[in-house]
Amino acid sequence: MAFPDRAHVEAIAEQVFVALADPSRRSILSSLAATGPATATDLADRLPITRQAIAKHLNLLSDAGLVTAEHGERRRVRYRLRSAPMQVAQQFLAALARDWDSPLDALRTHLDS
Repeated sequence: MAFPDRAHVEAIAEQVFVALADPSRRSILSSLAATGPATATDLADRLPITRQAIAKHLNLLSDAGLVTAEHGERRRVRYRLRSAPMQVAQQFLAALARDWDSPLDALRTHLDS
């Protein structure tokens, strides 16, 4: 299994952060997490967002890799969560935190002495 390089990880994390920045997209992800795969129409019935707006948000979420479209019968498309991009973003944040912790610990040690 090949590991993505730092630039690729940062690009994935950026797409995830952009997707999560919008409260409507967070609502869509929360709904999918709570109830499982759903169509845009299902989501519009559950959320105070029009079906057209949900479709646009789902396209962005799909581009970020956070949802995947599954084509079903009668041309219905159900959207399912994908956790891999979120895990990459979490790893990016963990690495960033580690990068911050070391200099902060060194500063704390210096100030304490």
